Amino acid sequence: MSPLYGAVEAGGTKFVLAVGTGPDDLRAQIRIDTGTPEATLEQTCAFFHAATDEHGPLAAVGVGCFGPVDLDRSSPTYGWITTTPKSGWANTDIVGHLAATLNLPVGFDTDVNCAALGEARWGAGVGLHSLLYLTIGTGIGGGAIADGDILHGRMHPEMGHIPVPHSLDRDPYEGCCPYHGDCLEGLASGPALRDRWGTPADELPADHAAWSLQAEYLGSALTTFILTLSPQRILLGGGVMEQEHLFPRIRAEVARILQGYLKQPELHEELDAFIAPPGLGPRAGICGALALAQSAAT
Repeated sequence: MSPLYGAVEAGGTKFVLAVGTGPDDLRAQIRIDTGTPEATLEQTCAFFHAATDEHGPLAAVGVGCFGPVDLDRSSPTYGWITTTPKSGWANTDIVGHLAATLNLPVGFDTDVNCAALGEARWGAGVGLHSLLYLTIGTGIGGGAIADGDILHGRMHPEMGHIPVPHSLDRDPYEGCCPYHGDCLEGLASGPALRDRWGTPADELPADHAAWSLQAEYLGSALTTFILTLSPQRILLGGGVMEQEHLFPRIRAEVARILQGYLKQPELHEELDAFIAPPGLGPRAGICGALALAQSAAT
C-alpha cells in the first residue's frame, strides 16, 4: 500500500488541506479561511490529526505557501513567512509549528513553485524538463522547473514584481503594489483590474479595453521569462486567467514582441500548446504539496 501524505496549499485568503497519494487519490480535503496564524495553524493540525485517525498515519506533510518565505535550510528562519504584506503573518514559523505539532517531516516551498511541481509530476508538464507556472489572481507569482527540479537561487523567484513597460499616457493607473507601485503585480493582478476599472475582473465583458491592456502587460512579462528562462512550456493559472479569451490575446502579444527572433516551432505555430492553462486546473497547488511531502519523506 502506498504511504499517505498530507498537503497544505497555504494562501492569503484560504488554506486548502488534503490527505492522499496523488491527484487521483485524495482521501480527504477541506478549505479553511486564512485567519490569524495561531487559529489557522491550529485548524490545519486538527485536520491532519482527524485524517490520521480515519485514514491511517501520514509519512510527511508538504506545504506550498504564500510569501515571501525563507527557503534557506541553513537559515535560523527557514520555513518562515517573512515580509508578507498579509496582516499578522509576517515572521510566522510554518515549518517549525507543523513539524513539532504533527511530529512529521515537512516539505516547504512557495505556492507557485508547488503548482509548477504538481504540473511537472502529474499535469501539463509531464515529460518536460523545464516549465514555468504563473498565477494571476489576488497577486501574481511564478514558479519554475529547471532540469526537472524546482528553481531556487538566493531565495525563490519573485516573478510578479518585475518591471514592465508602463505608459502613464495610455494607462494613468499608478499600480497597487505597496512596494513597487506599477510592477507586473501592481498593474495586472486582480486587485489592479478592480481598482483601475471599478469592477472585478470576472464582471468585465470580453470586449472591454481592460483586456488588451492586460494582454500587453502579461505578454511583456512572458517574453522576458522566455528570453531569460527558456521554458519548454508556460502555464497560466489563477482567477484572472479564468477569462479564457485572454489566452489568444497574450499569445499574440508574445509573438508580436518576439518578432520571429526565436525560431523554435512552439513559439510560432505551436503557441496554443506553449502558453496554456494548467492541466490540473485548480488542483495544481495541492498536488504539488503532495509531491513535496513525498520528497520530504525520503
